[in-house]
Amino acid sequence: MTTILGFDPGRGKCGVAVVRDSSGAERVILHHDVVAAELALSAIAALVVEHGVTQLVLGDQTSSREWRGELEEIVKLPIALVDERNSTLEARDRYWKMYPAALSRLTARMPPRLHLPSAA
Repeated sequence: MTTILGFDPGRGKCGVAVVRDSSGAERVILHHDVVAAELALSAIAALVVEHGVTQLVLGDQTSSREWRGELEEIVKLPIALVDERNSTLEARDRYWKMYPAALSRLTARMPPRLHLPSAA
């Protein structure tokens, strides 16, 4: 059984997901979230411990080189780089299937899950 943490880095916000992959069984999503970039490393460290992550997958585009260096310092796991071209569009489509849009007065789709740091 493999537990994979996927990390889609961004400048302002980052996508994080944890998936368990059992041989012969369907993948199970254990966790998925969008977090503020400044909270991403602490969120990843906590998820690695909480779910017993054995592999980290990192998108190879937006500032991935810098993120990889920081990740290697906090998690001692193999890190695989993956081609993430078009992944944002694919993820957005999947997101809206999982969380149907809540329409505002202007009919703009508003994501119900985004964790940003509170103003202190």
